[in-house]
Amino acid sequence: MPGTLQHSDLDDGGPEAAPDQLQELKHDGSVLSIAVSGDYIFTGTSKGQIVVWSLSTYQLVQTIQAHKRSVLCLFLSQDGKYLFSTACEPIINVWCPKSFTRLYEIYSTYDVGDVFSVVYSPQNETVYFGTQTQYIQWVGLKDEDRKVSHDSANHPDRRQHKFFDSRAVGGTSTPRRTEDYYSLIPRAETVLEVDPYAVEKYAHFGWVFCMQIAKGPTVLVDDDEEVLVSGGGDGTIKLWRLSDKGPGYHEDEDTKGSIQELMVLGEDDAESVMSLFVDGSFLYAGKLHGIIELWDLDTKQRLRVIHAHTGNINAVGLRFGLLWSASTDGFASKHSAAHTTEESHGTSQDVSQRYQCLSRWKAHGAKILSAAAATYQNHQLFITGANDNTVRIWHVNSAPAETEEADGEHEDMMIRSLRQFVSYKTVSSRPEFTEDCRKGATFLGSLFKRLGAQVEMLSSDGPHNPVVFAKFSGKLEPAEKRKRVLFYGHYDVVPADMAGENWKTDPFKLVGQNGYLYGRGVSDNKGPIIAALYAVSDLLQAKALDSDIIFLIEGEEESGSRGFEETIHKHKDLIGHIDYVLLANSYWLDDEVPCLTYGLRGVLHATVCVDSKHPDLHSGVDGSNMISEPLTDLTLLLGKLKGPKNRVNIPGFYDGILPITEEEELRYDDIASILIKRNPTAGPIDALKRSLMARWREPNLTIHRYNVSGPDGSLISSHATANVSIRLVPGQEVEEVISKLKSFLKAEYEQFDSENTLTVRIDNKAEPWLGVPGNYIFRTLEEAVMQAWGSSPSPSHSLPSPSSSSTSSSSEPDTSDNEKSNGVTLPPNATNGETTPTGVAAPKTRKPLYIREGGSIPPIRFLEKEFNAPAAHLPCGQASDSAHLHNERLRLVNLQKSREIFTTVFRKL
Repeated sequence: MPGTLQHSDLDDGGPEAAPDQLQELKHDGSVLSIAVSGDYIFTGTSKGQIVVWSLSTYQLVQTIQAHKRSVLCLFLSQDGKYLFSTACEPIINVWCPKSFTRLYEIYSTYDVGDVFSVVYSPQNETVYFGTQTQYIQWVGLKDEDRKVSHDSANHPDRRQHKFFDSRAVGGTSTPRRTEDYYSLIPRAETVLEVDPYAVEKYAHFGWVFCMQIAKGPTVLVDDDEEVLVSGGGDGTIKLWRLSDKGPGYHEDEDTKGSIQELMVLGEDDAESVMSLFVDGSFLYAGKLHGIIELWDLDTKQRLRVIHAHTGNINAVGLRFGLLWSASTDGFASKHSAAHTTEESHGTSQDVSQRYQCLSRWKAHGAKILSAAAATYQNHQLFITGANDNTVRIWHVNSAPAETEEADGEHEDMMIRSLRQFVSYKTVSSRPEFTEDCRKGATFLGSLFKRLGAQVEMLSSDGPHNPVVFAKFSGKLEPAEKRKRVLFYGHYDVVPADMAGENWKTDPFKLVGQNGYLYGRGVSDNKGPIIAALYAVSDLLQAKALDSDIIFLIEGEEESGSRGFEETIHKHKDLIGHIDYVLLANSYWLDDEVPCLTYGLRGVLHATVCVDSKHPDLHSGVDGSNMISEPLTDLTLLLGKLKGPKNRVNIPGFYDGILPITEEEELRYDDIASILIKRNPTAGPIDALKRSLMARWREPNLTIHRYNVSGPDGSLISSHATANVSIRLVPGQEVEEVISKLKSFLKAEYEQFDSENTLTVRIDNKAEPWLGVPGNYIFRTLEEAVMQAWGSSPSPSHSLPSPSSSSTSSSSEPDTSDNEKSNGVTLPPNATNGETTPTGVAAPKTRKPLYIREGGSIPPIRFLEKEFNAPAAHLPCGQASDSAHLHNERLRLVNLQKSREIFTTVFRKL
């Protein structure tokens, strides 16, 4: 064997880049074990829990108190019928991986200590487990003779314990430890007691850390015969033949229970075998100190020793034609491999030219204790878990699976596009980001063009960011018969300072965590734009786009849409006629119920200034009742604007406001009742309803801030200003309110008989908007929302794709006036306790809520009037998205569903 042993020193990783991290799933316990089914990621933690995450949305589905101690091993049967768990206790549990019910509780009559490993033989319907006492034991799941009652005296919790039940001097005994959470462990449907003869004592001279069932791995057995492979703390690997005899069968000394030793690899007192994987006749053993051994089970030769890590290798496996490993040094790696099960039994030829390190990357800043590889919807994943309480999902940069379809690659492109889009610091309110805004617009225009649009950059004569115009042509002929849908959005974002510790991640680098995508603009408004774009692309590929879809994506919505109206007027001939206007620039009322927005308040921002003919004066030397002080004048004047109960005193201010209709009143009743069910503390219901109406359909005036000239001190400032905003509602005309405001302030100021000068400057304005819930575009949206959210997430729209690097950025507290928040605060984790198999809250059978909002979006009413086309507003995100705030996010499933909704709407309109 020395002639075949080859060793390569640990290198710094291969030429390939590290896989891209898709998601980070956080819990409050170390992750000791991982298993992956077709729908879920199961993680065993140091708190005795099995935490279940959706493989489609990465959201937490359920937390099961599975054991009293740390869950050391999770094993999913090959047919996906059973999930086995073991722990730092002598109990083995068997779960249904779909309903999460506890099917079996298994225990040994021996004191076996911790159970480190478990596997299942489908042929024999038998469970095998390896223990701290160096035993391998087994039991048949269908063995009626092994069924016992739940209160059997032989149960480890009830039988005599050498430590806890021993008597000290005086007759006292150590009390057994009990915890409140013990009662949370579900009751098993069936309890199985292992036959005392079903044991291979001292199978290894060390703890039995790992096991696997392999079919025909050596010429010593038939091709379809199952073999048990075990690895121990003594450094040896053993192969065991599985007998078809019952566990009590022991006619002669050579047959011990149901396993017979076939082969021993390695030597006693060697480095412990922590993990193993069998592929054909090749066996990979992960050992202490970063060693992976490669064995040929036909020749019993150790073909190669790979020095893959510096820490212990707790996970090793061959998937996607690559050798994967993860270690307690926090690193994961992938190596090229020589043979796979698709080929014939491996030989030692050319092995020395294989197993080169392709990539080694820091996966965790802690010890990796478990890992698994999986394929989901044609996406190849490597999943790692560590004692930093996190699970991380990595997108494998290997050759596509043979079954991969084009739409899988297309879906990758959507998330990749969003990742790139977020990386541009398109902060319109700061001049230092002017170039970033232009680059972001250029990127978006290029993306539209690549996906088949006619693209132009529209600009006005002023120094404003360009508006990206993109036109996708439908197939209906002649062109005059096509409907034309305008989708409005904005690529600019509010600032995101990193000076403090408010952002947990780089705001301009898309990060996936617990089923959410984090990054500035991901919810407002870059994510919805990308979803709408790829919805059109889906229809183009399916040759199902009849209508023309026009995108107008501006770059200064977060700064009052400066220059937008001028730009649209200038290029109206290029844009052409429009039949419908659609935007997606707000959020649901809570985190569960989809909504449609049909009303927005308008806004008027003004600056009120009072100036003195004198310079700044000293209040002691120059101050007297002979001098009119600007700040005093301004304060007295602004005090005239509002009276008791916050009523605005401007004459005629409330004229023209539309009265509430019976239909609208019922909507508020419906909304308030749902919110109260979600959050009873938001009541009483009448107060909540009144609050919603005040914020959504009633006007308001706010004084924001004062500014004065001169330094701090005892001064009489020569100049004083204040910022005032007025929220307008349908029925109020902006120009009329401006006129009434100026007239009122002028008339009141004249009564002061002051020598100072008053000026009122209008900074920006936006008209209120009120849609028509019953019209065709809203009906189409309603049907699309119910269709999308009445089913589980589309599997083809499931996974983020490779990330791109970006630089860090700065941010500041949000001061934008173009907020979209509806002002309803609900618990971010409020749910009804029901989940679908994908981990998403159970779909609602009701229609989406029709809501209004208190914020303002300047262009919507302008576009509706300019093109004489009805507008509708689809909120894509949840109330907890934190748009404009720190750690802005968008739930991955919301992005997927938005794409589905847009696809349906663009097809039908």
